[in-house]
Amino acid sequence: MDNVSVLTFFILSGLNYTAQHRTILFVLTLLYYSLIWIVNVVLIVTIIVDRKLHEPMYIFLCNLCVNALYGTTGFYPKFLMDLLSTTHVISYTECFLQSFVIYSSAGGDLSILAVMAYDRYVALCKPLMYHSVMTRQRIFMLVALSWLLPLYCMFINTITIFQSKLCGSHIPKLYCANSLISRLACSTSIVNNSIVYFNIAFYCGHFILIIWSYMYLIRTCLKSKEGRSKFMQTCVPHLISLLNFGFAVLFDLMYSRFGSSTLSQSLQNFMAIEFLLIPPVMNPLIYGLNLTKIRKRILGFSRAKRKLLDKVDRSR
Repeated sequence: MDNVSVLTFFILSGLNYTAQHRTILFVLTLLYYSLIWIVNVVLIVTIIVDRKLHEPMYIFLCNLCVNALYGTTGFYPKFLMDLLSTTHVISYTECFLQSFVIYSSAGGDLSILAVMAYDRYVALCKPLMYHSVMTRQRIFMLVALSWLLPLYCMFINTITIFQSKLCGSHIPKLYCANSLISRLACSTSIVNNSIVYFNIAFYCGHFILIIWSYMYLIRTCLKSKEGRSKFMQTCVPHLISLLNFGFAVLFDLMYSRFGSSTLSQSLQNFMAIEFLLIPPVMNPLIYGLNLTKIRKRILGFSRAKRKLLDKVDRSR
């Protein structure tokens, strides 16, 4: 029976491609990770620079993009190194850190989407009270909670597993996950199971709150043409992001339930990383293309840059 003090590394067995495929996959992954940084940083900088975008909706969107960068940093750098290596090992501490970052980011996504749903509910259902409800203090509190609660939930979950005795080091996935690490425990932990079920219930509450708020929004906005217009402009991107996130989490849950030898390794890998693959790119693109203020500001930046380059060329 291995003790946690003896176990120093884990083996990630999700990656089993040939050397030729790994090279191609490395190039594509590096390009895609660069794209994630570009689209999210562009949106973050646009919101920070333009004072007209210093409104609750855009502040929450900025945090959604920062959270995407935080979560993907937990996966892509390690994955890129594994593609260049023949041995896919990760140290004991790094494994827990990777799992903490990835899944606290996933929880953060849902928390921020819940805050954004609340913001849209107040804006469209109680427009006259919006500025009195969404004060600077409340915005700061909502942003702080959307970050601190997921970090706290994952920290408690990680600590309980970290203190467990493990009887194995094999993780059948591309990255570390607390659910898979806990399966390596020599004995079942009632405390850890309780914390896991609490976290699931907590985030199910988030999801129910979001669904309820949008059902109420749809019912309210359909009553007038102006309401329908506002809903299409500001709420549709939120709904797309929510559905995108929901499908991503569903794929990860499907991997946890059906990730076995009955499915191809490629399909298992896709189910495991879908929430790290699609939402980080789709969210900034959806908001950047649909929200008029952001789209105009980004187009303004590109036109200004083009004019500056033209002036430089003429001066030569």
